[in-house]
Amino acid sequence: MTELTKLTLTEARDKLVAKEFTAQELTQAYVSAIEAARPLNAYVLETADKALEMAKASDARLQKGEGGALEGVPLGIKDLFCTKDVRTTACSHILDGYVPAYESSVTANLWADGAVLLGKLNNDEFAMGSSNETSFEGPAVNPWRRKGDDTQLVPGGSSGGSSAAVAAHIALATTATDTGGSIRQPAAFTGTVGLKPTYGRCPRWGVIAFASSLDQPGPITRTVRDAAVMLKSMAGFDPKDTTSADVPVPDYEAALTGDIRGLKVGIPKEYRVDGMAAEIDALWQQGIDWLKQAGAEIVDVSLPHTKYALPAYYIVAPAEASSNLARYDGVRYGLRVDGDNITDMYEKTRAAGFGDEVKRRVMVGTYVLSAGYYDAYYIKAQKVRTLISQDFAKAYEKCDVLLTPTTPTPAFGIGENIDDPLSMYLNDVFTVTANLAGLPGISVPAGLSANGLPLGLQLIGKSFDEETLLRTAGVLEEAAAFTAAPEAWWRA
Repeated sequence: MTELTKLTLTEARDKLVAKEFTAQELTQAYVSAIEAARPLNAYVLETADKALEMAKASDARLQKGEGGALEGVPLGIKDLFCTKDVRTTACSHILDGYVPAYESSVTANLWADGAVLLGKLNNDEFAMGSSNETSFEGPAVNPWRRKGDDTQLVPGGSSGGSSAAVAAHIALATTATDTGGSIRQPAAFTGTVGLKPTYGRCPRWGVIAFASSLDQPGPITRTVRDAAVMLKSMAGFDPKDTTSADVPVPDYEAALTGDIRGLKVGIPKEYRVDGMAAEIDALWQQGIDWLKQAGAEIVDVSLPHTKYALPAYYIVAPAEASSNLARYDGVRYGLRVDGDNITDMYEKTRAAGFGDEVKRRVMVGTYVLSAGYYDAYYIKAQKVRTLISQDFAKAYEKCDVLLTPTTPTPAFGIGENIDDPLSMYLNDVFTVTANLAGLPGISVPAGLSANGLPLGLQLIGKSFDEETLLRTAGVLEEAAAFTAAPEAWWRA
């Protein structure tokens, strides 16, 4: 049965339609693989019974020839997506035991297309983190290890459970969210494909909010084609989400023509940052060469306000977080710590319920929104955000997509950087600009570091032009021919 878990999503989909195996057989193979992979702590809730029940219903539809686009495909869902009657806590103590009475729009779209729920995946608490170490459920573990070293590594964050599950073959694909790089960075750390769509492409309704103007759901998959299939099902207009874009959803899989002749690929000079590992720089150059050989034209571009992106992001995101997290007070749901009066109950509940990183960001956000500092910090950061968007608009007058590294380093050890917030925040140096400008981005596994860890290359596309982004990513993926896989040490 382990052979079934080696298939890509598109392979499994096609074989299910051809009736080479049943959805129940495929789902059972994943249920067994998940049980064997518990040392990775990728899942915070396993839903084996529900998965097999959904698979049985999929088999009935497949038998009648009525299968949806993802009929019988077993998926893992980040614990930020509300799933009706299935516990959802955003991996925070303050949402202990919370069971939503409704389904997020994205997961509802997936179930409507016939997908199967394997369980809820680990993430940084309220998606605040770059390593999955802030989760109340404990850190998820990267399936990869450095050569000759048993140190457990982070799978990236905040979508660390999502990336670890795909890399360890304990989900065919997963949902994730990206606020400042939380899909692309974990994908780069685990040798998987991570796609952050244009802001508004996938509805946010029912996704527990971190920073509402930056958050965007997207998939983590094994291949670019799988990402295209997942996005088609996840995307769509939702009147319940005022930021959801009422635009047609193309057939992304059909866009993967493999032909990028004449395409203009921009190389932003500002992404050559101090302290970037030489092997990352070398991989970037290799990526440029691959695209050039495929017929693309390489163009130098400038994004002059890039250096202000991280500071602006770490003002805007905490400000929105402090507002969004004000609803967690112990009154209606989740954790409640009784106090002498209602104010004391609020304070004790929030003190016990939130972790250190969440408290840090709520305090920073409250500070930058306070009367004396709103203009000096928040308004100024929003102006910088506009300048960053204008930089991209000018760059896209000369090119169709941008090519950059995804991360400045490969995966690091659990506990290595947890006490250094600045070092953690710098993980997002190449990814936050796309969030601030609302643009689509994708990370493709492109090589290995000297110590045998995956490295990713990032493509950033024009707004709502995921078709060109995916087509270019497909060519990059084919040129890189990344076939390396982690050794399954967790099964020992």
